[in-house]
Amino acid sequence: MRPHRGSAHNGETSPARQSAGRSTLFITGAARGIGAATAERLHARGDNVALVGLEPERLEALAARLGDRAAFFEADVTDRAALDAAVAGAVERFGGIDVAIANAGIHTTGSLLGADPDRIEHTLEVNLFGVLRTDLAVLPQIVQRKGYLLNVASLAAASHAPLTGPYTASKAGVEALTDTLRVELSTTGARAGCAYFGFIDTDLVRASFAQSSTQTLQGNMPAFIRTPVPVGKAVDAIERAVDKRLARTWAPRFVGGFLALRGILQPLAEKRLMGSPELAAAIAEADAAGRSEGDLGVAGQLVS
Repeated sequence: MRPHRGSAHNGETSPARQSAGRSTLFITGAARGIGAATAERLHARGDNVALVGLEPERLEALAARLGDRAAFFEADVTDRAALDAAVAGAVERFGGIDVAIANAGIHTTGSLLGADPDRIEHTLEVNLFGVLRTDLAVLPQIVQRKGYLLNVASLAAASHAPLTGPYTASKAGVEALTDTLRVELSTTGARAGCAYFGFIDTDLVRASFAQSSTQTLQGNMPAFIRTPVPVGKAVDAIERAVDKRLARTWAPRFVGGFLALRGILQPLAEKRLMGSPELAAAIAEADAAGRSEGDLGVAGQLVS
């Protein structure tokens, strides 16, 4: 993996000032997908945005397109020093951080028995410990400014499907981490929330759906679950959460019902899949593909 730096980049020579009523947002995974779309939406309404991620060319292009009140910082969420540098750069550039959105993540497909152990650990390293590192880096600012922290989990935090063990474990961990943090922060005036998304039409989801193992098992999911929804639905949920400092937010709408009924729906899904004739074939396909292809996501270098 190429070295990453936590330095700041922007096109202005004079320091930006925090305007009355304007918030500064620190967004990881901001080069594409939900992170980039969220930055665009919230910048358009007048907020400052600190764009954090692994793809400096995409980050630079987004910051240039947004213009004033945007800066980008190349940082890997597996590197705490780089995240600390990005936070320091955002504070220097904008005067502070009011909202942080821990959005960076990757996905790996394969069985826990047959997958490469390094891939399993790397998914947890990015999706769970990367969120934890982001939280630890931004929390002093969030507490100081009585701000809001949103950790992006997934419907996978409550729906644990085969071939997604590392991903579901990481997202369940993000949910648990946020639940604890939410209560602890209540003593400070700051707030924390968790975002749960189903299939959103992003590069990562499209790459996942292109895999033969996913296609083999798709018939076991209702159409309304397996049909990706536009990125804007996720951005709507994030914007509501930021504005109202919500404890939980989700998209599409059915995700809320699944979260409420997880104790019933998860056992039913397990029972159905255990009897599925496609399961063994999907496991073999996923493990074979994983040995030749690797992870899905920027950190795995398979999302284009």
